[in-house]
This record gives sequence, structure tokens and C-alpha cells, in this order.
Amino acid sequence: MEICLDLCHHNALPSMVVRSSVHVLPREILGRSTFQVAVSLAKWLPVSVVDRVLVASARLILGNIEKYGIRRPCLGPLQLKNREGKTPVLDIGTLSKIRSRDIRIVPGIKRFLGDGVELVDGQTLAIDSVILATGYSSNVPSWLKKNDFFSRDGFPKTPFPNGWKGERGLYAVGFTRRGLSGASMDAIKVAQDICRIWKSETEQKSHSVRVACHRRCKHSH
Repeated sequence: MEICLDLCHHNALPSMVVRSSVHVLPREILGRSTFQVAVSLAKWLPVSVVDRVLVASARLILGNIEKYGIRRPCLGPLQLKNREGKTPVLDIGTLSKIRSRDIRIVPGIKRFLGDGVELVDGQTLAIDSVILATGYSSNVPSWLKKNDFFSRDGFPKTPFPNGWKGERGLYAVGFTRRGLSGASMDAIKVAQDICRIWKSETEQKSHSVRVACHRRCKHSH
């Protein structure tokens, strides 16, 4: 959605295919970051209740987005993130462009033509470029061999929040399925662990130098 918004800001006329359901949330709720609100509520309330609050707030602030062709998932935004790793989209102005039809929501693409595309509903669009937002997956198992750190699906075997540390200096950051907040938690733990190890090794080396120096000095007497 942000790509289409950027294109609009540069005088393009983008059309967008929304292939699957997605949670679109407001950037802020009552003047606070939506994610901050979610994290704060999650400390005191069940995730299912927090999800209901987020969805209700989104409908109140953003209105009915389904009439534009954007379907909401049945599962709440936080539950969906925890279960499938799908992060909600924060609206930073895209919906207003969709309402004004500066961004068009169109059905899926059936086939590519010489100067455009044919959609699944039979209409054709003349377009200059196609951007495929295909998502991504972890390919760690394809290059990290003989390890007990990662499972075959490319994620640490130890569940969150303890899946950040492996053996022999191997760390994993960002495999939490919890977006930037999960990556941030991993990064802080990794930095603290590296700091702890560095201090321990530095103290051991310093102690060894002092002992060696003391022995040399004693020998010289």
C-alpha cells in the first residue's frame, strides 16, 4: 500500500490488487501510536480482547474499507501476527487516495498482454510496469547445515522469546513473527549477550596478563 502511495505522490496512477485479506489499522489511536496502544493493552488484557479493541478503533477511525475491496481477516490482528506472522498495515494516507480513486483497487491479474494486463473479471488495463509484492520466506536451512538451532521451516526451534541464541556465537534476530518489536527484543538480548561475553573474556585476559607480569617480576628478583 505504501508503494502505491509513493507512486501517487509522484504523479503516477497506480492500480492495486489485494490478493488476500489484510488488517489495516490507523497510525494512531487517541494520539498514541497504535502499536504502543496494543502493547500497553496486551500487558493487562487477553490478546483476543485487544484485537477487538483494535478492530473497533479501525472501523471507527477508518470507516468501512471492505466496500473498496479490502477484506479483513476473521482472526484479529495480533492473533494473526502471532499465528501466521502477518503484520497489520498502518494507514499513512493510502486509504484517502483509494477513496478519491487516485489509487484503484482491481481484481486479480489473469494474464499479461503486450501493453497491459487482463484481469480475472475480463477487463483490461494499459499499464507501464507491474510490481509483484510476493512476500518472503526464510532460506536458512538451505545454507546452515548440521545445526539444531533452526527447524526445517527456517525458524528457531526454541519458541519466542528464547529463540535468539544458538551455539558457538550464532544468533538469530527477527525470526519472532512479531514484526519490528520482536526484532528489537532479539537485538537487545543479542547485544547484551555479546557485551557480557566480551567483558568476561577481557577480564580473563587482563587477569592472565597480571599473573604473568607478577611471575616475571618475581623471577627477576
